[in-house]
Amino acid sequence: MKAIVHEQIVGIEGLTVKEMEEPRLGEKEVKVKVHTAGLNRRDLAVITKRHQPEDPALIPGSDAAGTVMEVGDKVSRFQIGDEVVVNPGLGWKKNSSAPPEGFEIVGLPDHGTFAQFYTSDENHFEAKPSHLSFEEAGVLSLAALTAYRALFTRGNLQKDQTVMLPGIGSGVLTFALKYAKAIGARVIVTSRSEDKLQQALALGADRAIHTEDGWNEALHDESIDLLIESIGKATFDKSLNIIRKGGTIVTFGATTEDQIQIDIRKFFYGQYNLLGSTMGSAEELREMLQFIEKHNIKPQLDRVYSLDEYKNAFEYLRDTKNFGKIGISFKLD
Repeated sequence: MKAIVHEQIVGIEGLTVKEMEEPRLGEKEVKVKVHTAGLNRRDLAVITKRHQPEDPALIPGSDAAGTVMEVGDKVSRFQIGDEVVVNPGLGWKKNSSAPPEGFEIVGLPDHGTFAQFYTSDENHFEAKPSHLSFEEAGVLSLAALTAYRALFTRGNLQKDQTVMLPGIGSGVLTFALKYAKAIGARVIVTSRSEDKLQQALALGADRAIHTEDGWNEALHDESIDLLIESIGKATFDKSLNIIRKGGTIVTFGATTEDQIQIDIRKFFYGQYNLLGSTMGSAEELREMLQFIEKHNIKPQLDRVYSLDEYKNAFEYLRDTKNFGKIGISFKLD
């Protein structure tokens, strides 16, 4: 089977498309013919920071949608021809305060979804939402689940509250924008790109300001209940200064430096809440799928690249040019 493989060289230059052995099928496993695989910032982190030149060749990728081609003898949840999406989380079944020991994400340390076929335990797939195309479903799970847990499980966002999304444009934050508007919350976004601000407003954002602006001056008439922080050092102080006293920051990533400093006295006097979040459980994934079907929510699909354009896809994501999700098509016939 054809697959995008990373080996020998750190970063995008270490990626090639090559023939790999098709995965063998276990008795409780399902083999899926991949239609579209979704590209995430995690994939960039895997090939630039985590998968080393001395490691065995790796097929990255955590997201995909496709059709069941083969099932093991003891599979009960799916049959040949079913349309499915991959659950990118391994070993996290029930919603809990943190992932259990041994939790992993598809695409490292084992092979991931950037291939013509992907095989895993039947419990690591879910039925493709009927209102989504294969392209939309293929880019869904990791970002949509991350947004769902950050916004609702951890952030406990309620109708009529105000949530702020600095750095709008990522897959996770475009989902968060759509989720928040679906329940009737107020949404404020920031970006360095005027085009992304305008796109966010078109999707329903209530206010949009430039990330470099003075947030307190620009939003002096707002009360921020919840802020979803994914940028890190470059914006964290501004994030902490903008939320109301007693408000909450949920952080799930850091596209700039990881290390930050907090004025701890100001923090405890302000009664602020700082919560971490990472992806989510299989239970939350199923809740999220029901939520998006109920509200007819679709991924903000920026573009889908063909397999031979894989390097362009990685570079596009690396340069943060996307507004929403990026897919890679594995439909070769």
